[in-house]
Amino acid sequence: MHFASRRNFLILSGFAAAAGLSSCSSIFDLKPSKIPAQDETEAALPLVNALRAKNDLPPLRFDAAAARAAADQAVRMAAHGKMEHNIGFGADFAKRMKGMDVTLPAAENIATGQDSVDRAVDAWINSHKHLVNMLGNYKGLGVAVAQNSASGNRPYWAMVLSN
Repeated sequence: MHFASRRNFLILSGFAAAAGLSSCSSIFDLKPSKIPAQDETEAALPLVNALRAKNDLPPLRFDAAAARAAADQAVRMAAHGKMEHNIGFGADFAKRMKGMDVTLPAAENIATGQDSVDRAVDAWINSHKHLVNMLGNYKGLGVAVAQNSASGNRPYWAMVLSN
């Protein structure tokens, strides 16, 4: 009987410890409004448009909805401390874009660790799938970066291309 009581105590202690750890791990689950995003669209536009011009494509223009969507994605990544397109339960790219009033079809490039917009765009240029997005049949652009002190101030970049 003593063994069973001790086992139950250890099991319950394990659940309590696990509950404590899960609440500690929520450090990256900060409310997005507490993490600011910096709009880098104006700095990215000439870089992306130079790339498009070399490929005989029309230039992109600033798209306010795409910029808001890029800022939202950069903040989501910074808040969670991970680079992923779909963060959170039920996350879906098309729903996110529609919810942010981004004209579809749209594409998203993400990156982390680059210390400038030039380096982020360069990383996307040197990645085939990201390059294809930047050379796609889009008209609008939004680019943002966000950092979170809880995740080591690592920069999280998002680019949204829209129609």
